[in-house]
Amino acid sequence: MGYGNIMRVETSGASEQTSQQDRLNYSGVKASHRMAEIDADRMEKYRSNINRVGGKYGIDPAIIAAIISRESRAGNQLNNGWGDGGNAWGLMQVDVNPNGGGHTKRGAWDSEEHLCQGTEILVYFIGRIGNKFPGWNTEQKLKGGIAAYNMGDGNVHSYENVDGSTTGRDYSNDVVARAQWYKNNRGF
Repeated sequence: MGYGNIMRVETSGASEQTSQQDRLNYSGVKASHRMAEIDADRMEKYRSNINRVGGKYGIDPAIIAAIISRESRAGNQLNNGWGDGGNAWGLMQVDVNPNGGGHTKRGAWDSEEHLCQGTEILVYFIGRIGNKFPGWNTEQKLKGGIAAYNMGDGNVHSYENVDGSTTGRDYSNDVVARAQWYKNNRGF
């Protein structure tokens, strides 16, 4: 894949705040892996769309699965496709708030069209991070792009604190750890 090898991205995994979503009494990579595992059976129904979209955009499908796990718990946290108090749409929680991402929802909440939109946004942010930090290696740019997917590229200031402004202060670290689990354990 042209955006780096997810298995080579360093990660500290989920914060304590994020791991509390599942009432886990631990955090870190182990917690991210457990949350990915909890979502794994629900994720299977989206596998073919995830794989097609990953191939179309050159993004590892495990990353798409991990974002779906983090954002909507494979659809389990959505209300008729909506999340974040009606500010985000679909499995990948595309921000439709005019004061946030300002995107217009595309497709049904669980459709390939929606996954294309979310993946296009991710690819856009990976490119923005690459331009902003040309000295970063490919895997660092990938991780920075994942963080920017959550909070915008203007909030990524350094690699050392890439998640400093993200939800739970762990977004990219948690998504990377979940993606590594999906790659190793579910063959995404």
